[in-house]
Amino acid sequence: MTSRTPWQRYQATLCPVPPGLDLDVSRMRYDDAFFARMQPALERAFDAMQALEAGAIANPDEGRQVGHYWLRSPELAPSPALADAIRSGLAQVKRFASDVHAGRVTPPRAERFRRVLAIGIGGSALGPMFVADALGRGAADRMQIAFLDNTDPDGIARTLAGIGDALSETLVLVTSKSGGTAETRNGMLLTAEAYRAAGLSFAAHAATITQPGSALDLEAAGAGWLARFPIFDWIGGRTSELSVAGLLPAALQGLDIDGLLAGAAACDAATRVRDARQNPAALLALMWHHATNGRGEKAMVVLPYKDRLLLLGRYLQQLVMESLGKRLDRAGQRVDQGLTVYGSKGSTDQHAYVQQLRDGRNDFFALFVRVLEPGGSPLEVEPGITTGDYLHGFWLGTRAALAENERESITLTLPRVDAASIGALIALFERTVGLYASLIGINAYDQPGVEAGKQAASAALALQGRVLAALSREAQGVEQIAARAGAADQAETVYLLLEHLCASGRARLVEPASPAAARFTAL
Repeated sequence: MTSRTPWQRYQATLCPVPPGLDLDVSRMRYDDAFFARMQPALERAFDAMQALEAGAIANPDEGRQVGHYWLRSPELAPSPALADAIRSGLAQVKRFASDVHAGRVTPPRAERFRRVLAIGIGGSALGPMFVADALGRGAADRMQIAFLDNTDPDGIARTLAGIGDALSETLVLVTSKSGGTAETRNGMLLTAEAYRAAGLSFAAHAATITQPGSALDLEAAGAGWLARFPIFDWIGGRTSELSVAGLLPAALQGLDIDGLLAGAAACDAATRVRDARQNPAALLALMWHHATNGRGEKAMVVLPYKDRLLLLGRYLQQLVMESLGKRLDRAGQRVDQGLTVYGSKGSTDQHAYVQQLRDGRNDFFALFVRVLEPGGSPLEVEPGITTGDYLHGFWLGTRAALAENERESITLTLPRVDAASIGALIALFERTVGLYASLIGINAYDQPGVEAGKQAASAALALQGRVLAALSREAQGVEQIAARAGAADQAETVYLLLEHLCASGRARLVEPASPAAARFTAL
């Protein structure tokens, strides 16, 4: 490949991505024998993906299927009952959104719902936020949408303050597959308190997306919430954007959810082809393998040249890194796998970190996302040149500058940012992650590290309770408090907890000094 001209490489490698996108890997410096070397592993990846779509158990420890591909092609689901359930969920989303927009579902003290507050975290927030920002039309949207995606009390307060007096016309969506996600529940509780403080019924403004029978589902049923939407057990958070979890907020915002699903279905069909040069997901997975030696040795820097795609990097961080960042392979051997994802946008990045990309460490490959339709004003800022021309020129220049210094890059070209293109992007990366995971022998669909983090956080909160109980009116040092809390070997953590408790007004630092000499009391 390296002996051909750029034009020859471009023609030889360009791969269409239905329904109208293109994948260009001509600036990747793989050798001519690369595809032949990878063919056996790729065949195994195709077989694994075919079994997955047929209903194979993807997570043996959980006994769980992974079927996000069925969401945009219900006829491929492994049973007619499951296909009917998928269609029923989509119909419920459309019916509820239509009723809200038409004023058939209304709040008690306002003419109609005009805003949405979506509460979730991880896949319940990153996908919907990406789609909302990419496809939103501002004031022209059917409903304005805001998100709570953290347990930061200040962040929650800022978002609620931004809604202000419009709380009475705000529909709250609470999304938690398990029904027990701590961050989501915390956001819900603070939001419910804001409704109570305003003299409003939270239940009359709330709907939930959760598994039937979960604690959240039972709470919503008991309190008489407006609506409850089921989410399937076989939908993982990071692949849930084209499920009810992502389609309901999009439908309420007034976005084209049929276009999202159609774009994803078209891309899915292309990514089932067993010829890597004609299968954009297989081609992209192979390029990831080439760039990183199948070991994650280089990071992927996502550079969309479109403001609407700013959140693509954040969305891909979860989809790619949570799927591929695994300590063990499927055989239980330690492999420490992963693919680090960074994200910014062009041409902003040219005034931020392209200097290092061009001249610094060669520890990355770039993923450019280019959009042909400029949008906005066609005003010429110079004779014959628009702002869109500048944006496109900066992409061309950055791509060329990287290539001149032997920095590899991939370019995805979208005709425009519309529902079909965004649906195709989502489907492309979902499939790429699955194929690449098979190439390197890991499970893309579990997340043991996330669970370990949750358990560690629970342990820290339990220790905080014991630290509070160990405080007294008598000033004590950190080690004394740690010993009384039954955590003599965790003095550092105890000190950090005491700092937090003092800052939040639940303990007092009476002798400010070094950590070793500091003394604390109860209030």
